[in-house]
Formats: sequence, structure tokens, C-alpha cells
Amino acid sequence: MKITDVKTYLVNADPGPTTDRPHGRNWLFVKLSTDAGIEGIGEGGGWPEVVEKGIEELRHFLVGENPLDVQRIGMKLYDLLHPHGFTGAVRGGVISAIDMALWDLSGKALGVPVWQLLGGKLRDRVRVYGHASSAAAAKELVDRGFTAFKCSPSAATLRACREAVGPNVDIGVHCHGEFTAAAAIELAEACLPDRPAFFEEPTWPEDVDELARVHAATRIPLAVGERMYSRLQARPYFVRGLLDLIQPEITRIGGISETKRLAILADSFQVRVAPHDGSAGPIAEMANLHVMATLPNFYALEHRASDVPWRSEVVLGVVPDRDGSLEVPQEPGLGLQLNEHAIAEHPARPIESFEYRIRTPEQIRRDRID
Repeated sequence: MKITDVKTYLVNADPGPTTDRPHGRNWLFVKLSTDAGIEGIGEGGGWPEVVEKGIEELRHFLVGENPLDVQRIGMKLYDLLHPHGFTGAVRGGVISAIDMALWDLSGKALGVPVWQLLGGKLRDRVRVYGHASSAAAAKELVDRGFTAFKCSPSAATLRACREAVGPNVDIGVHCHGEFTAAAAIELAEACLPDRPAFFEEPTWPEDVDELARVHAATRIPLAVGERMYSRLQARPYFVRGLLDLIQPEITRIGGISETKRLAILADSFQVRVAPHDGSAGPIAEMANLHVMATLPNFYALEHRASDVPWRSEVVLGVVPDRDGSLEVPQEPGLGLQLNEHAIAEHPARPIESFEYRIRTPEQIRRDRID
């Protein structure tokens, strides 16, 4: 079996009119075709509009390859992109998308789900966590069966959510990496009485020492990882014992292959895995679902409890949440198919079609809590 074609699809996932990123939110899908008539699909993130161009430039190096050689092709792509320097948003997004598609294609060719290729599943359902920053939103999630969610970085918000759902629901606090260490410590102290389940990206994720200051000053479990592009970026955090949760983004970290490697590394440091999935699309979520089903150190998978209505139209086979979890699929590969007709109805929108939220420096970097 040989790869015969590589095709990309940039899909709008942002209804607008206001956004905080160029082009708004988009999903980037890739499809690998073969001479056996079997296709594999994947999703790349990081910087989707630029990642698409990167995948197009690698088409020549993929055509003619045996798609079952997942690791060898991954090393080939990594080597081809080596001159660009350290892995970042573009390189990570390119490798992630193609890696996912190769695993999907391999599962379909062999007639088994991807989780079977990864060593078999440990669970039939994967717990998800949502997003709520008000008492009403928190109660709505819990009424749907969610046992975990995260809220905005405010002690008052956490208090309102905790009072609405009681003591037995996990509530994380998401800081978006925007606090100084001093402000993060102040926020952690204010949140502690309401027992946050985790404190996500309290400081700039690139600064290990800054996070170490927060770790030394609080008992709240710390979590980072959504802006990492390889397991090697996570290693210093593990070695210094700073993390309780690692949150890889499967469309940036290197796809299914690197997510699994990172999870194994995390397990050796007693760190649990809670993938970031907030901006990603349906293919990425299903890829995460297959990997998380195989992990002994899994915690919960981030999940959009609501999204644009065409999420389940552009990709067929998406598993809906039920009772706060996703059922692990049994179909070969990822269990998905692209709906190219629906995709064509939702092209990426031009930059000029959005109004942009541009924050001041004081809003971007907080040195006091609200």
C-alpha cells in the first residue's frame, strides 16, 4: 500500500463577529489517500493557516510511502523540518496532523481501532471536563452528568461554582499563563478554601523557575502543557516535581505518537494526563479519546460541552458526551469520515470579517488578582 495523495481542508469554527486571533478559530484537517482505496484523516493545530502550507510542501515526501510505517515517516518529517529549528507551532502542527492520519489509516487497513494498535484499552469510557464560570453554567454541566470542569481565574467565581455544585465535583482554575508568580500565589491562597482540583498555567509556561515559586507556596495541584511541542519540553517540570497534571494539545505536541510517549514519561514521575482540547476540532478529540483509553495515568479530557453546530456535520462518527464521559469507539481507525460537502459550506473567513479584541499590556500580564 502506498500514499497517493495528501489533501488539506481549512474549516471555519468561529461564528464571530468578535475574536482574539487572526482569522478567528479554524480547524485544519488533512486526508491521506492510498492506492488501496483506504484513507486516513488527521488534524493539525498551533497555527492552522500556516500549518496548511507546511503540509502542502511535504506532500512530495509523503506520496509513495507505505502509511503503515508510522514511526519511520514521523522521523522523516522531523528530519525534513529540522532546519527550521526547535519544534514550534508550525512544525508541531504539521507533524501532528500527518501522524494522526497515519494512525487512522493504519487502523482502517488492519481493521482495528487505533486504541488496539496502542496496546489495548483500559476503560470503555473516558471522563471529560467542561468549562463554566458562573453558578448557572456549573449547575447545567453537573446536571448533564459532568463530574469536572474548570473556571476563570477568580476566587469569587470559584466560590460561586463550588456553592452551586457541592464538594464532590472537580473544579480547576484556568489562569492562561498570565499571572506573575506573586499574583498567582495570592490567587491560590484565595482559592484554597474552595478546594480547586488543579491550578492551570498560573504563570508563563516557558518560565520553569516562575512556576517553581508558585509550587513552593501552594498545595493546589499544578497543571501546564497545552503550549508544549514535545515531551522534552515537559521533562524539566517532571524532574523538578512541579506538576500533578500534564495537558498536551494533540494537534501541537506531535499527534498520537508523541502524546503517548509523553504520557509514558509522565507516568514515570507520577503525573497524570489531562489533554487540552479547548480550541481543537472533532478529529483531535477522537484521537485523544483513543490514546486516553490506553493510559493508566489518565485524569480527564477537556471537552467543549457546546460548539459550533456544524462540528458533527463536517466530520462523521463524532462521539457525543453522555453522563460526563465519551464512549470509546469500536470502529477501525479513529472511527471517523470527512464530509467534504459540509466542509465546503464552512470555509475559513477572511481576516477583515472579524472584529478583534486587542488587550492592553496590563490586561495581558497581571501582577494583582481581581
